[in-house]
Amino acid sequence: ALCQEAGLVPIVEPEVLMDGAHDIARCEVVTSQVLQAVFAELEAHRVLLEGMLLKPNMVIAGMKCAQQAGVQQVAEASIRCLTRYVPAAVPGIVFLSGGQSAEDATDHLNAMNAMGPHPWQLSFSYGRALQAPVLAAWKGQESNAAAAQNAFAMRCRLNGLARAGKYARTMEMTG
Repeated sequence: ALCQEAGLVPIVEPEVLMDGAHDIARCEVVTSQVLQAVFAELEAHRVLLEGMLLKPNMVIAGMKCAQQAGVQQVAEASIRCLTRYVPAAVPGIVFLSGGQSAEDATDHLNAMNAMGPHPWQLSFSYGRALQAPVLAAWKGQESNAAAAQNAFAMRCRLNGLARAGKYARTMEMTG
């Protein structure tokens, strides 16, 4: 609540890492436990939920799990977990990409938004999922600056569409 008293919006970032071999069901259980603990602490510290953002992981299998969940399964598990443990007073949830590919993170966000409406806005606060395609296009060469800028603009545009539930994986080729 101290940051809110200073006029700042807290961005609360609980993350269940996708390192390891856990399946999506295990991620959902652990993410649920984490969210329960986070909101208990936020209440104890008198954080105004209407004046904060939540920046969690999506509910997803670990990178080393042999059984990777499909896009719809990730969306359903994520929304189920959020619906159960994130109060409707929270205005926005901005997801981490958490090591997902740029395309997967966008696809998952789109699927969740397509399931709406939800009590909160669902958006993105990606690091690697925005930067990796840009760095791959740039390759450290000044001559690739325009290609890198175009890659960044395309990722932002596609994630903006996913935020509205209007993204399709086929757009990756056309931008």
